[in-house]
Amino acid sequence: MDAERLEKEVGSESLKVYIFSFGFKHGVPVDANLLFDIRFLPNPYWQEHLRPKSGLELDVSGFVIDSDEGKEFLRLLKPLLLSIAAQTARNRKELRIGIGCTGGRHRSVAVVEALALEFGQDPQFEVLSSHRDIGKDSG
Repeated sequence: MDAERLEKEVGSESLKVYIFSFGFKHGVPVDANLLFDIRFLPNPYWQEHLRPKSGLELDVSGFVIDSDEGKEFLRLLKPLLLSIAAQTARNRKELRIGIGCTGGRHRSVAVVEALALEFGQDPQFEVLSSHRDIGKDSG
């Protein structure tokens, strides 16, 4: 039995990928391996009907993710993060990725959810997502 097959049958510890959103105005997290500032993406806060909602809701996430800027950003970011995670898995047990916008309620939440979905499709990663500041500044 070859080593790769044995590892799959016995089980190997997958890389834990923690992807979390935060708001820069509430402080920059110090425990992240990678931080991304996404304040350049369209901001749902400026849409009255979206302001009280969060990036967990489809109309808000669609506003961010389906914008031209959102599509291009994720198109470029996803393969980069998957590559970094695969390399990290060789010698570490976890990777912490922080995604920040102004308040941590709309844009960063939507992007974290999109990335968690992408990572979750890869069996070599155990994905955990969270939203540090989602309950703050609801409008």
